[in-house]
Amino acid sequence: MRGLKSKIVVVTGGGGGIGAATCLRFAEEGARVAVVDLNQAAAETVVAQIAGIGGEGLAVAVDLTDAEATAAAVARIEAELGPIDVLVNGVGWDIFTPFLKSGPEFWTKIIDINLRGVLNITHPVLALMAERKAGRIVSLASDAARGGSSGESVYAACKAGVIAFSKTIAREHARQGISVNVVCPGVTDTAMLDAFMEAAGDKEKLRTAFTRAVPMGRLGLPGDLPGAIAFFASDDAGFITGQVLSVSGGLTMHG
Repeated sequence: MRGLKSKIVVVTGGGGGIGAATCLRFAEEGARVAVVDLNQAAAETVVAQIAGIGGEGLAVAVDLTDAEATAAAVARIEAELGPIDVLVNGVGWDIFTPFLKSGPEFWTKIIDINLRGVLNITHPVLALMAERKAGRIVSLASDAARGGSSGESVYAACKAGVIAFSKTIAREHARQGISVNVVCPGVTDTAMLDAFMEAAGDKEKLRTAFTRAVPMGRLGLPGDLPGAIAFFASDDAGFITGQVLSVSGGLTMHG
């Protein structure tokens, strides 16, 4: 895709699943990638994979629910790699929990990871982009935010918040040359989905039901997402902002 070579790209949740696949895709495009993850070892593994294809990466371990630590991580990335061109908000976590079986402690954890973490890293990065009058932000939400999903009430609320937040800052910063878009995965075969199905019970039955619900006849794979993410970050999407794209095999078909 046009315009990604030599760009500085930050991917949160980059240590595994969709995030890791996204890091590798940007590296293939010639970008320099900061792999941000709570798990240092996972981030370093992805950086090693990036090096293996001739790319350059930086492993950054940080708890995105800690605003001060996150701001420090952003400063480190800029000092070691250079000005951030692209932020991919890929971090996420959930576990199957019907709303009436959940409580405030669980709500806080879900909100902190899936919404507050996005705010904590977007704030310092967006401030730098606004000063430079350039930048791309791509956030991963979820089709659960667009159509609802049983057992994911608070997660879906957070991801809906990511969509609304993204559309709002897209309006606020469009005249500064900053685009903000959202990619919504459908049911994607990751470690998070595996844990979700384990918590729901009867894992294989649920996997079969999810698969049958997808018009294309299979679950999504981590590698299905990076193309859409890279597109929004590229020059090919230079006149696109405030948009939401589902990558779900047709599971949801919102206009």
